[in-house]
Amino acid sequence: MPRDEWVDPNPMEAEHVRPPVGRHGADEDADPQDQEARLRPRSLAEFVGQAELKDRLGIILDAAARRSEPPDHLLFAGPPGLGKTTLAGIVAAELGSYLHVTSGPALERAGDLASMLTNLQQGDVLFIDEIHRLPRAVEEILYPAMEDLQIDVVLGKGPSARSIRFDVEPFTLVAATTRTGLITGPLRDRFGFDFRLEHYSTADLQAIVERSATIFDVDITPDGASEIAGRSRGTPRIAIRLLKRVRDYAEMRAAGVVDHAAASAGLEMFGIDVLGLDRIDNQLLDNLCRRFAGGPVGLSTLAISVGEPTDTIEEVIEPFLIQQGLLVRTPRGRMATGAAWSHVGLTPPAETDDPGPIGLFGDD
Repeated sequence: MPRDEWVDPNPMEAEHVRPPVGRHGADEDADPQDQEARLRPRSLAEFVGQAELKDRLGIILDAAARRSEPPDHLLFAGPPGLGKTTLAGIVAAELGSYLHVTSGPALERAGDLASMLTNLQQGDVLFIDEIHRLPRAVEEILYPAMEDLQIDVVLGKGPSARSIRFDVEPFTLVAATTRTGLITGPLRDRFGFDFRLEHYSTADLQAIVERSATIFDVDITPDGASEIAGRSRGTPRIAIRLLKRVRDYAEMRAAGVVDHAAASAGLEMFGIDVLGLDRIDNQLLDNLCRRFAGGPVGLSTLAISVGEPTDTIEEVIEPFLIQQGLLVRTPRGRMATGAAWSHVGLTPPAETDDPGPIGLFGDD
């Protein structure tokens, strides 16, 4: 019986991607022509930022290519929009391998993953995005595949059940996660390398904006690119999105040239202030200071005041505000810092000028 038939008569298909040219000889025919595809760097040399990660990854890929064997499995972790998926494509491109793309939530059954693994060819790269969302039964299929290049499948149920072992071709698993803490220990320990992506500097983001402007055929000045970069929250995905909005503004209101004035006016028009805060960010800070006197205020109360779910406040909005020193979490609730009061144009009460360092129990 063919090995892909015992899993599922209609096995799930992953997205197969032949990567662009890398240092080790992928096909030249795969060079994408559309603008969105060209935004993604196609080699480590084109990738801007994350210098330490690039150095380490370059050594790993070059050493593996010299030995003519797949590199160890790789885990990329970090907030959304920093380039984890792009790096997976670069890994395949640098190795000259096929890239198979899927995600944790898409792999609902063990058979879905088993059929993909048994159809990999030698040296292929399997990319699983949001790997922390893999179901436990599916995750356990990965363990022997990653370590021993084998998978065990149980056929039948009850007394007639039997286990069959299938071989897997040597491959590299590249995984991405935004929640490292949700990855189980056994799975995390099976990755040979664990890379953490950090937020980008303004200089790196400016280079990304200028490169993207070239692809979009946007006339942009260095100070215009710098203004966009400075409001991008250290995230390339946001920088490119803001560039598109400023491009629209410049075409309609500024003769098509994105200089400092056009970038600043365009971003303000679309609700992005000098710190990169959008409307909901500023509304949360304004409510915290005006309605609740700077706090402390509970998460649920704060969420209701801006009309957003608590999960959105806690996981999407608050992290950047905390990083910018505008808000702190305490055991008693959320509190505005002195910088937050200044940002909303108010003078803080003397006793709540700045919450300062918060101890373990909030009172020390």
